Amino acid sequence: MSQNKFQALVLREEDKKTNASIETLALDALPDEDTLIKVDYSTLNYKDALAITGKGKIVRTWPMVPGVDFAGTVVESSNPQYKPGTRVVLTGWSVGEKYWGGYSQYQRVKSDWLVPLPEGLTTRQAMMIGTAGFTAMLCVNALQAANITPQSGPVLVTGAAGGVGSVAVAILTNLGYSVTALTGDPDKHTYVKQLGATAFADGPEWSEAPRALEAQRWAAAIDTVGSKVLARVLAEMHYGGVVAACGLAGGADLSTTVMPFILRSVRLIGVDSVMLPTKDRVSAWQRIVNDLPMEVLNGITATTVSLTDVKDAAEDMLGGKLKGRVLVDVNAV
Repeated sequence: MSQNKFQALVLREEDKKTNASIETLALDALPDEDTLIKVDYSTLNYKDALAITGKGKIVRTWPMVPGVDFAGTVVESSNPQYKPGTRVVLTGWSVGEKYWGGYSQYQRVKSDWLVPLPEGLTTRQAMMIGTAGFTAMLCVNALQAANITPQSGPVLVTGAAGGVGSVAVAILTNLGYSVTALTGDPDKHTYVKQLGATAFADGPEWSEAPRALEAQRWAAAIDTVGSKVLARVLAEMHYGGVVAACGLAGGADLSTTVMPFILRSVRLIGVDSVMLPTKDRVSAWQRIVNDLPMEVLNGITATTVSLTDVKDAAEDMLGGKLKGRVLVDVNAV
């Protein structure tokens, strides 16, 4: 393939259905932004899976190259901060939804969206962490900013075998917290236990609506699921407990009462990684390097797929068949 040609996974809307296919593109087909990146790796996130399969209203402009994150090397940029050869990581900013994303061997983006790769981190490791791991770090930051310490009591992580949950369990464990995991699947317990979870909360009650207040069980929680699960988490919090909510794998609805908030002083904190200011991104990535043991990453990254295999992996993710992080090697087509 010529130097000016590359491959990308492209989503096109045909008869109101999403069609995903590998296409050969020229560099001049890329968006008109100020920085050209040679992409090394991306990841598969829940939002990507919804976009690729067409099962969620994620894509806002067509055609679209999905992939909400990527890591690679600057080829050229009009921003003097990003000289050729600079290794960078990108998460969020509606990339893969409104702007072309990471499932491409080259991409052109706004330099304001980039973060220089922290010292000691490879582009592969950055995407083994990816948006999910970055979001997990933000959730831990939120709990600590709310004065939740290891001495506060047990921390519940829901969706603990998923991308965000896996990294959250590993980081919390490394920081000395006692982590209880909710996976929804006993077959995933061994995997999550290896990351540091010391107990599991799985049971039939998690599919049922809770009472306004349940027995107090958790000092804090990181929730990736939403819906009935988040409602029960709130009802089971200790007095003064804190919940960092960042996902909706179980649904976007939330049927609850004010009781946990006005009788137990529970705090519900929303965590967003898409529009986070750059200075906060830089510090969060540095914290990841410090607080997530790099040797744990190989255990968290359960699957590596090529661009060709992303569609099948997306279906498996939505079907709950995957665990941990899914790395996308965009140069292994």
